[in-house]
Amino acid sequence: MLPCVCWLQPLLVLLSSVLRAQGENCPASCLCPDPHTVDCSGRGLTRLPDEIPLDVRRLLLSDNCIPRIPSDFLVLYSDLVYLDLRNNSLSHIEPGTLSTSSRLVFLDLGSNNLTEIPSGTFGQSRSLIKLRLGNNPYLSRVNEDAFLGLTSLRELELERNALSGLQVGALSQLPSLRVVRLEGNPWVCNCNFANLFGWLEENSQKLPNGVEGMECTLPMDGRRVSLSQLSQDSFRECQITLTLTDLLIIIFSGISVSVVAIMTSFFLASIVHCFQRTSKTTKGDEEESEE
Repeated sequence: MLPCVCWLQPLLVLLSSVLRAQGENCPASCLCPDPHTVDCSGRGLTRLPDEIPLDVRRLLLSDNCIPRIPSDFLVLYSDLVYLDLRNNSLSHIEPGTLSTSSRLVFLDLGSNNLTEIPSGTFGQSRSLIKLRLGNNPYLSRVNEDAFLGLTSLRELELERNALSGLQVGALSQLPSLRVVRLEGNPWVCNCNFANLFGWLEENSQKLPNGVEGMECTLPMDGRRVSLSQLSQDSFRECQITLTLTDLLIIIFSGISVSVVAIMTSFFLASIVHCFQRTSKTTKGDEEESEE
């Protein structure tokens, strides 16, 4: 028995030192249930905690009052796989903040105060699989290139925001997309919505509740209707609606044709006039010669 005890003693000392080091590296007021997880949920934080272990993989920061993420935050935590910032006070994500998140798989930015998702927000995080952006009551604009580079993204949540429209290009750039949540937004079924409606019909299997779970406002009378009550014929007038660019092209073409026509008429008139003068001169010379 004594040799076994002697053999276990160094192991117990090593384990004790590891556990002690783990506790020392854990930020104040946070929990660290394992060496690679930091749980600071619901701690009333107004900024990111200090002394987060550099090898953290799961960082839980939900249910706090954090207003911003430093643009260089993920430079230090390159091993981060899971980041939960749900239910904070984030109003925007600074450009480049997520550009170094090469291993990030899960990102939750739901229930914040985001107003816009600009181009390149996620810095081509090619490992990102699930992205939550729902329940941002002021989020009214998503740039067409907002999700550019997210080639592995399978689940995208944009439900219950303030989106009245969304460019199809923002979704068609996600080749691995399997689930998208868009319900609960104040969609407006105008001509700008026509392309998105076509995409939704073709990809209804990606919507958890199909198009039946989505509604839009009719611009004519402000009535809310389910998308299941609409069809491509509902947007037939949009097929002949001209954009401002189209109108400018038509106007410019009309003016160009008119100018060319006027110049051509003037040129032809000048030739005819010269021909008439030449004919009169020739005829006068002939009469003088006969006399």
